[in-house]
Amino acid sequence: DELVPAGIASDLGYMTIGLHVDSDDWRKPGADQIVRNVIDGRRRALACLDSLHLKRNEETPLEKGCSGSIVLLHDGGGDRAQTVAALGPLIDSLRANGDTLILLSGLAGLTHAEAMPELPSSSRNARYAGLAAFGTLGFMEWALNWMFLLAIVLGVGRLAVIVLLALAQRFGRFRATHATAPDSWQPSVTLVVPAYNEERVINKTIASLLAQDYLGTFDIIVVDDGSPDDTSGVANSAYGTHPRVSILRKSNGGKASALNYGVARAQGDIMVGLDADTVVLPDAVRRLVAPLADPRVGAVSGNAKVGNRTNLVTRWQAVEYITSQNLDRRAFSLLNCITVVPGAIGAWRSAVVRDVGGFSDDTLAEDQDLTLAIRRRGYKIAFADDAIALTEAPDTFGALAKQRFRWSFGTLQCMWKHRDALLRPKYGTLGFIAMPNVWIFQLLFAAVSPLADLLFAWSLVSVWLVRQEHGSTYALTNLEQVLSLYAVFVLVDWGAAVIATLLEPGEDRRLTWLIFIQRFAYRQIMYWVVVRSFAAAIRGNVVGWGTLERKGTVSLPTYP
Repeated sequence: DELVPAGIASDLGYMTIGLHVDSDDWRKPGADQIVRNVIDGRRRALACLDSLHLKRNEETPLEKGCSGSIVLLHDGGGDRAQTVAALGPLIDSLRANGDTLILLSGLAGLTHAEAMPELPSSSRNARYAGLAAFGTLGFMEWALNWMFLLAIVLGVGRLAVIVLLALAQRFGRFRATHATAPDSWQPSVTLVVPAYNEERVINKTIASLLAQDYLGTFDIIVVDDGSPDDTSGVANSAYGTHPRVSILRKSNGGKASALNYGVARAQGDIMVGLDADTVVLPDAVRRLVAPLADPRVGAVSGNAKVGNRTNLVTRWQAVEYITSQNLDRRAFSLLNCITVVPGAIGAWRSAVVRDVGGFSDDTLAEDQDLTLAIRRRGYKIAFADDAIALTEAPDTFGALAKQRFRWSFGTLQCMWKHRDALLRPKYGTLGFIAMPNVWIFQLLFAAVSPLADLLFAWSLVSVWLVRQEHGSTYALTNLEQVLSLYAVFVLVDWGAAVIATLLEPGEDRRLTWLIFIQRFAYRQIMYWVVVRSFAAAIRGNVVGWGTLERKGTVSLPTYP
């Protein structure tokens, strides 16, 4: 491999210089070892020549010109501090052994000017362009290294704080005082269910709501938002005459429009919003409205879980709901900075919802938008971790990407819409903790994460290239370093998933093992939709709600 380029260089008038002793300084063994490597290599070279002389009792012309040795040291390729530190002791040691150091130009019989002529002025522009290009690449490498180091420190630090707060919320003495309510607290409740193309699931949702053990007055409003299927017809056939159920139909206007249609007709002091693909446990409404006994609480987030754990895609989402969503809500509930009361299950003070103007239709995350608006009015946002709802999650990667793009784009819209609350003392933990958390960890870090995965893949390729160049031992050392660092990420994710699962009574502990393969497929989809969201926002694209196919695969759980 080296002879061909050497021949080309020779044809171009260049002189090729070989070497006799490799100091192995590129391994960074320490300055003393570099000196010993050279001295030992020089001794072996002389011994080899001496053995040839003894056999023939004469020197060939070639050997007469090679009685010395050329030593290889590196002045590039990373930190060369050890090489520089070894130079002085190496020169002294060689001279002490009787060697004389000369320039290569002198060995070749050339003056220094002949060996290293000045570059012609015509090459000046090319030289500057080369310096600029390599300088830019060097800066990018430096910036990426520091960026990823910062990401690691912030990510691990954030996770540690979130886990500690979540543990305090679940077990500690800091548990919210509004987690329970007196027996006399039984406000009237209206359950609003917006529906679009939900004929397969709507009756199961209504049935679970009618089975609630809530002792107060409650009624159900189903709003068919102009579904092209027979959603309202199916619901009317089963529950059209039920005294607690109202089936309403309106022209299509989007989920926010359907929710506002129900809110305008709600009679209850508390409005509970639920998705039409959601099945709730019999005690969900009772537990959901309990924190609202505290007049300072304006809204309550329920505990949404994936109810159709039928394949790997939905099981991965089950892990995500437990870790990335509910673990955060546990932690942020103590800090009063929950940013999303999910549409799957959430309770709101009806008067407060009307006071802030209802659900807005200028974002795709109407639940997050309303949560932020209520929190900015000074109300608390609570988390009822025992108010459990089971939702139907997308069961294909295509449907998942479609749903998460809508979520991601909606989150970006909300953060931009409420940007004036960012880092404002007036809004407390919302402006100083919650919103920076969304911007940094949910949006920005997710947007650059694909680059981290690409660099990981490139590092594996680099290890293979190094193995071809320097041998398997050095390549194995680098491979171990790369894989060790990546293993840290996976183990930290797994540890968080284990803790989050333990905080959820009755959860399937086996789900946590999916973390080890989640990073290699599921995470890439999450990163991709965030990148798409930024791209759509930059282009100014109008993004619609879209439609997800319902399959009716959610059933009531066996765990409490």
